[in-house]
Parts: sequence; structure tokens; C-alpha cells
Amino acid sequence: MRVAITGASGNLGTALIRALRGTDPGIDIVGICRRPPAEGPAGESLGAVDWRAIDLSVPECEPLLADAFTGVDAVVHLAWAIQPVREEERLHGVNVGGTARMLRAAAAAKVPHVVHGSSLAVYAPNETSPVDETWPTTGVETSSYSRQKVEAERLVGQAELANPDMTFAYVRPTLVVQRNAAAEIASLFVGSRLPMKALAALRGRLPLLPLPAGLQMQLVHADDVADAIVRILERKAAGPFNLAAEVLGPQDLGEVMGGARPIGVPRQLTRAAVGVAYKARAIPTSPGWLDMLVTGASLDSTRARAELGWEPRHSSAHAAAELLDGFADGAQGPTPALQLV
Repeated sequence: MRVAITGASGNLGTALIRALRGTDPGIDIVGICRRPPAEGPAGESLGAVDWRAIDLSVPECEPLLADAFTGVDAVVHLAWAIQPVREEERLHGVNVGGTARMLRAAAAAKVPHVVHGSSLAVYAPNETSPVDETWPTTGVETSSYSRQKVEAERLVGQAELANPDMTFAYVRPTLVVQRNAAAEIASLFVGSRLPMKALAALRGRLPLLPLPAGLQMQLVHADDVADAIVRILERKAAGPFNLAAEVLGPQDLGEVMGGARPIGVPRQLTRAAVGVAYKARAIPTSPGWLDMLVTGASLDSTRARAELGWEPRHSSAHAAAELLDGFADGAQGPTPALQLV
């Protein structure tokens, strides 16, 4: 098998390379990203990868992508930019424009199988029960991330109708974490590693844990999402697949923080505080992210379990604890995308 991965140097991309290597050490992997890892021990830790430095945000990338896709059995599209949230038009060019360019290049190269990295963010709000893949994919209107994920999925759906000889699958995970992504996640959501290191240092010492009222969280480990993608590739599966571990309520989150007692903070107050910090440029995370976290749907992964034989090996609590340990240690991955610079 020969597989091309866009966004191959990121959180999920590096996990997918590991998973593919674990399945078949001889597999051919084309890794596409803006900043491939440099030669040396760090880059070599991912094994032999045909790295291609391609920026999906520019129109000139299409012939380069078509060349990279020639002869592959599948393309896994994971390229996505989260920051800077304040520059929505720029993000749209990378995320939605990049998805459109990937789809045109895949069709030109006659790629038989495309796996699109989507998100729980495509789902309309639902705070009452986990949703399956039939829940409306209209997103959370106040979140630009959610709006762009919805738009990108619609482009994939249009490509599916226009190319009946190609097979398309969608993975819709919850928040994807791993230890090696600690530095990246810190830079994306709080702007530096220091607040996250402080949070990790308070684990086990924090008597109270302020949380938005009614908050529930679902995480999924990057290795578990990668395992699902490998299963999709092996089966040439089609359609959407939710990927999530168990839901963590306030008490569970308190346990993850070493036994802290959760205290519910009114949502509007929490949102106002995030909005003030965002406007003051104290944090790079907009209130839309909080809206998605608080009102977004939790996921039912029954289809992945039944059709792929998939089961998360890491619980949400374990994934959260691993990430906290990564914050404390300043963990970074082997690629520029997973390093705090």
C-alpha cells in the first residue's frame, strides 16, 4: 500500500505514520506538510517517509499535490490550521481552500480512496445525549472552526457525488490529544507553555476546580484515531465515523486534576471572561471555542465499533492525564508542527 497524508507532521499525522508502520513496516508513505522535519534523529524517528513541502493554501499547490498523489492507494487529508483565529479569512484559505485543492488533485490523480479528517465540530449542538453520524451537520454558528469544518465536509460530499469511482470516508473525532502534542496544544490555545505547566503543577494540589456549569468533555487519543484510520484504509470503508472515548463530567475532570472539587461557574460569566481575555490578546482562544466545548454534541462511536472492530485503547481520563504530564514536562514531538518555537 502507498498512502499520502496531508498534515503529516501534526498531532494526528505523526500518530497515523506510527500506526501505519506498526501495521506494515514496508508501507510507502508520502508525507505532505508545509515544514517537513529536518534530517537527523528527530525526523528519522518516524521512519522512511517521502516528505513533500507543499502549502495547501496557495493555488500553485494543485499540480504538486497531483504529482504526490499519483499512484497512491489512498489520501488521508489531515491538514488544518487552527490559529490565528483572529484571521478567519486566512484560516479559510488554508482549511476550506486547501480541502478543495486536495479534492481536485485527488480526482486528477484518480486516487481510489480519500479519508477526510473532520471533527465533532460539524454537529449541531446537543447537550442531552450522544449523537450518531445521522445527527445534523450544521455546526456551532459562533465558532469559526466549526463553520469551516462544516464547509469542508460539504466540499467532500460534492466531490463524492462528482466522482462515483472514488470512495470517501470521514473521521469525526472529539478532541485529539497525545503527550507529544502538549507544546503544540499549549501554543494553539493559551499562547505559551507556561499556563499549561502551571495547570499541571497544580494537579493534586487544587482543592477547587472552576468549570463552566454542566461542562462535559470527551477526548480521544491520537493513537486510537490513527488506529481507526488504518482500519478504514484496510477495509476501504466509506462514510462518516465518530471516534471518541467516554464522556468526562465535572466529577471526572476533578479526579483527573488529582481530586479537586468541581465548582460550576455560570456559562455567560465564563464566556464573558474568555471574551475579555481574548480581546486583550491575553489568550488566542476565542469565545467560539468555549461555545463549541460547552454546547457541542458528545459522540456515539457505535458505527466504528461495529463496522471497523474499533475500540479506544485509551480512556478519556487516561488521555487527559497523559496530556497534563506532557504539559508539566514540556513534551514536544519530532516535527516542527509539534514544537513550541
